[in-house]
Amino acid sequence: MNQKFLQPYQFSEESDIYKEWEDSGYFNPDNLSKGRIKKYCIVMPPPNANGRLHSGHGTDFTLKDILIRFYRMKGYQTLLIPGSDHAGFETQGQYEKELKKQGRSRFGMDDKDLYKEIFDFVMSHKHIMEEDIKKLGISCDWSRNKFTLDKDVVSTTCDTFIKMYNEGFIYRGKRCIHWNPKFQTSLSDIETKFKDEKGKFYYFKYGPFVIGTARPETKFSDKYIIVHPDDKRYKKYKNKQKFSVEWINGPIEATLIKDEVANMEMGSGAMTITPWHSQVDFDLACKYDLPIEQIIDWNGKLLPIAGEFEGLNISAAREKIVEKLKKKGLLVKIDENYEHAVRVCDRTNVVVEPQVKSQWFVKMDNLSKSSLDALDEGRYKILTKTHEKIFRHWMNNPIDWNISRQIVWGIQIPAWFKDKGLDTEEIKVGKDCPGDGFIQDTDTFDTWFSSGHWPLVTLGYPNSSDMEFYPTQVMETGADLIFKWVPRMIIFGLYLKKEVPFKDIYLHGMTQDAKGVKMSKSKGNGLSPVDLVDEFGTDATRMSFVVATPPGMNTILTKDKVRAYKKFTNKVWNITRFILENIKDIELKEDKIYQEKDIKILKNLNTEISFVTEHIEKYRMDLAAERLYHYVWHDVADKILEDTKEIFKTGTKEEIQSRKQTLYVILTTSLKLLHPFMPFITETIWKDLPEGFMKDEKLIIISKWPNYDKNK
Repeated sequence: MNQKFLQPYQFSEESDIYKEWEDSGYFNPDNLSKGRIKKYCIVMPPPNANGRLHSGHGTDFTLKDILIRFYRMKGYQTLLIPGSDHAGFETQGQYEKELKKQGRSRFGMDDKDLYKEIFDFVMSHKHIMEEDIKKLGISCDWSRNKFTLDKDVVSTTCDTFIKMYNEGFIYRGKRCIHWNPKFQTSLSDIETKFKDEKGKFYYFKYGPFVIGTARPETKFSDKYIIVHPDDKRYKKYKNKQKFSVEWINGPIEATLIKDEVANMEMGSGAMTITPWHSQVDFDLACKYDLPIEQIIDWNGKLLPIAGEFEGLNISAAREKIVEKLKKKGLLVKIDENYEHAVRVCDRTNVVVEPQVKSQWFVKMDNLSKSSLDALDEGRYKILTKTHEKIFRHWMNNPIDWNISRQIVWGIQIPAWFKDKGLDTEEIKVGKDCPGDGFIQDTDTFDTWFSSGHWPLVTLGYPNSSDMEFYPTQVMETGADLIFKWVPRMIIFGLYLKKEVPFKDIYLHGMTQDAKGVKMSKSKGNGLSPVDLVDEFGTDATRMSFVVATPPGMNTILTKDKVRAYKKFTNKVWNITRFILENIKDIELKEDKIYQEKDIKILKNLNTEISFVTEHIEKYRMDLAAERLYHYVWHDVADKILEDTKEIFKTGTKEEIQSRKQTLYVILTTSLKLLHPFMPFITETIWKDLPEGFMKDEKLIIISKWPNYDKNK
């Protein structure tokens, strides 16, 4: 027996094992044996190139690697594609913090200079995230590593934009959009979220009406009152009737409009509209061809229309405006405990301001329908019913997608403008400048637009031989991406390739602490997967990500949980030591005759093979891992090895020889079953196993998965 088994397991040597795997070339499907006809491919969601892995990444990547290692052992030509995301808005925001430390700002910088600085910054840090992935033992093909700003990705993204524009799926329009005033960029609906806040709700006299608002600072240009046509309280007033109204900066002429959008059950049932700063009001203004006027500038400050309040930011102006209306006798009452949902930027929590701006939009109706049709036809499936319902809700209620971002760090939109005077411009779309006087749009694509191409561009769409792996088998990613990234990949796959990008969608939930609170840096409750690996080893960390993590559900991650699987790692090592000590003097042959007790043990092992295989194939890696844990710890260690000690003391020569052979089968089979979950310790042990009929390859990474024999 190798002397290393006399010492405790040294997980600090795992990096040497990973290098041996890389050097073997088996992460690359091109180097696997030609007899592997079936293909199995997973595309890894690209983490931020400038970031470190968090616990969610740990779960995500571990689940993928389990599937890849399993199917590689099952004889498939497997491909796990790594990559990294430029993460446009998020990364630029992070770099702006670096600029602030230097006493600089991106505003006023040349776009090309800023882009180069961010590029150099990201490239100098990108390798850190990639080393994190290796530390988790993820067996991806690094020769196919992609970055979302690689030239071919940029080219394909621009080609899609041009194609969609020419075919009428993309248009330029002046519409109400979500504006982040701090970071000076527009956002799409999926880049915002609602945050519950307690504030004030104000009621004001507006001519013969009482109106309510949480935002009096937007009301300077309100000249239209909306009531429901069936509201009996306003039956005496005619549609489009005009009124003279005393308002914030003096008397104005207001017009009544009767429309069913008004809610008779809310307050007085009457409301004024602010078309520039509300989506509902903007739609009404378009419906009735009403004037649209900006009240708040792009920095969140009031414009000249606000009179004496010009230049004030929103929060400073609000109470001053209310006080002025109160002095005019127009304040009716204030609800001091008004609870409402405020739309904020998903990444920065900055309150977004509705603004009207010319942007590029994708028409989503037909694209969403084609995605739902493919789901109904069974061309792909979402493994968790709850998330399928969420997906269907979003796709059945599509909103045209704003893909313009006013940031430098991203793929510049291939569109060109030429000023024609009188606020009009000529627009041409294409990669090259169409002629003198044309200037390229400075906006960049929403990150989801480029990353929506990810399954295609990672496989070299349109002409690479790697497209043989398309469609991929499964997209495993975070549950929050079911209405963000997942639909975009399906849309572009169907639009460009006429085929879905993956057959199954597996979603994992949030990683939570012991109290059930989502882990995050801001809360200070996060556990870094890399730190866990350094303290407990990769195999223990991977097991803690998988056990008790069913598809679509949140998982609790604590150090105690990881510590428990470190003990399990040691248990596997100690079992190995006992078995190797006791089989060194036997000849290992496949045609051995087993005693009755051992036949029963092998039948039970056969059942374990069946259970683990079936549940990995059904994406229940959590149940497979838990079953293996109990089998190895309780069946093998607590029962079989204890029974073995008795047989070695009192058994016949035939019983002893039979049991030794059985122990060899148990060890080799258990190592194979455990390998997708615990790759490092299983490979470490496998390398020094005695030669025998169960050791079919030099490295366990390409050994044959145990076959279930239904006749046993």
